[in-house]
Amino acid sequence: MIRNIIFDLGNVLISFRPAEFFRKKNYPETIVSKIVTEIFESEEWLMLDNGDITTGEAIQSLSLKSSLKREEIALVFSFRTEIMFPLVENVKLLPVLKKHGFKLYYLSNFPLDIFEEIKNDYYFFRYFDGGIISSEVKMSKPDVRIYHCLLDRYSLIPWESIFIDDIEKNTSAATLAGIKSFPTSGSVNIAAELERFLNIRLQ
Repeated sequence: MIRNIIFDLGNVLISFRPAEFFRKKNYPETIVSKIVTEIFESEEWLMLDNGDITTGEAIQSLSLKSSLKREEIALVFSFRTEIMFPLVENVKLLPVLKKHGFKLYYLSNFPLDIFEEIKNDYYFFRYFDGGIISSEVKMSKPDVRIYHCLLDRYSLIPWESIFIDDIEKNTSAATLAGIKSFPTSGSVNIAAELERFLNIRLQ
């Protein structure tokens, strides 16, 4: 029986699609490509998620090797919370799941400063019983240790838990930790798939 539902945040409950954001702001495609490749797919971005460096340190490091200017990099970083917004249909499931008696948790790769800002801004965090972000514990998905960290912190039984993430390698790692899981592939409406796993009606 599933008692605990563990959510990734990015592209599960919160949209995070930098390329789409900068295209909507009419950035040239060549610049969009540089922003995605040189910032959001950089080693520094992974280090931010892992809590190994600060935002200021990331900007400094990137400015030494990126084709983008330092002020351009800093501007991109200033947009980080604007890039994000709640995925309404998925977020709507949280109070429904609580009414069904499930315990809800989050497990996400996130820079600490940005997480603290959105946690205060987004009302739906009230539905969670707890959670872990990567920069807090200095390890990131798909490192299997972060799943065990969550299980241990909240005394969760793996086979009574399900993990939902948009990236398959992260759900595969959860499976290695004994947690049932499924990838959403970035779906903005996961209700039907979650219903199949839980064998209940959510809509």
